[in-house]
Amino acid sequence: MISYSRSLPVRHDVDVFVAGGGPAGVAAALAADRSGASVFLAEGASCFGGMGTSGLVPAFMQFADGEHFLAEGIGREIYDRLWEAKGAGPDDQYNNPMATLSIRAEVLKRVYDELMEASDVQFTLMTQMVDVIASDGVVDAVVCSGKSGLYAVRAKVYVDGTGDGDLAAWAGAAFEKGDDEGKMMAGTLCSLWAGVDWEAVRASKQRAEDELPRAFEDGIFSVKDRHLPGMWRVGQTVAGGNVGHTFGVDGTDERSLTEALIYGRKILTEYERFYHRYMAGYARMELAATGALLGIRETRRIVGDYQLNLEDFRRRAVFPDEIGRYAYPVDIHASDPSAETHAKFLEAFQSQRLDPGESYGIPYRTLTPRGLSNVLVAGRCISTDRALQGSVRVMPGCYITGQAAGVAATMAANTDADVHEIAVPELQGQLREMGAYLPNA
Repeated sequence: MISYSRSLPVRHDVDVFVAGGGPAGVAAALAADRSGASVFLAEGASCFGGMGTSGLVPAFMQFADGEHFLAEGIGREIYDRLWEAKGAGPDDQYNNPMATLSIRAEVLKRVYDELMEASDVQFTLMTQMVDVIASDGVVDAVVCSGKSGLYAVRAKVYVDGTGDGDLAAWAGAAFEKGDDEGKMMAGTLCSLWAGVDWEAVRASKQRAEDELPRAFEDGIFSVKDRHLPGMWRVGQTVAGGNVGHTFGVDGTDERSLTEALIYGRKILTEYERFYHRYMAGYARMELAATGALLGIRETRRIVGDYQLNLEDFRRRAVFPDEIGRYAYPVDIHASDPSAETHAKFLEAFQSQRLDPGESYGIPYRTLTPRGLSNVLVAGRCISTDRALQGSVRVMPGCYITGQAAGVAATMAANTDADVHEIAVPELQGQLREMGAYLPNA
């Protein structure tokens, strides 16, 4: 052990600090800015967008419930801009926000850049939040690290958009992680592939998962991973790969992440052989890139004033403090590659889904960590049980919770209020003005 201390300059003193520039963080920063707050956002990667850009996740899950566009407001704005810039597809699916839409990551990066540059949000990329200074449930400052060195940021309210709940957890918030044994969903190192003949792919009507048993018999794979989400078309001859799982990864431990990244790159050679040998249209496919971030599906769930749960999903819950609604199925990828675990995943994913027009409410209380008076969470780390994290974790859900956290943070900053005590009807009114889908508020 060593003891270390130093004095740091306060580079930013703002109303709202946002940790992380993924979909939740960007939505929070833009919403706070548009609500009149001064905002500073720190993003650790070289671009905004998190998994959809740095992580090369090749597709958005649904924005709608089949009848209503649920990620209205900033989510709708990003959706529309991406379509206008020809960064989403298939081309005939614009009016079907229930579709799984492919992402052209470079276009999505520019969409985020343009939105942030057009705002008054102060931000820097390549900037890590490395410490939180807190006492008695109040965050006094955060410490950030950039190429220029360490510095502090002071804010009235702090929004955790890290996905992993880093800010809230480091400030002392309680959290849950994984299943009853602490096991978490496997990660995936997403990828880009060139040289795909998409006409041949469509004509073959093959499903990659149907070909896996033959490949297992032929010894193509070192691990029999039965879950293969597959390839999405993201260009004329380009595929975005959501293939391979890194089992046992803990996204809150850099040692575990290191092992998973190296393993993820290694197994892509096996998937290349698989697609070459068994799948029509992929004979000339070659690996172009792997994600700069590992695709992490699950880490901390911060314990808030209310824990959104599976029963809320099943009863299509309505809450008096709703800040949005969402409808993606419960999607919990297996934590190990066994046939039994895969069967459980399939049964849950196929049975735990909603009919067209149905959705569940997301209460404001899921954004307010217990015991912290000036911190809000947004995105994957909000207060849910494991099942609901498996639904709300995807990007459209992050836009919904991020937007609400940004408006709520501004309200708390303007009145020096505890985030647990802001006027929810006023919050809902401001969200509606931004376009949020709030049929029950």
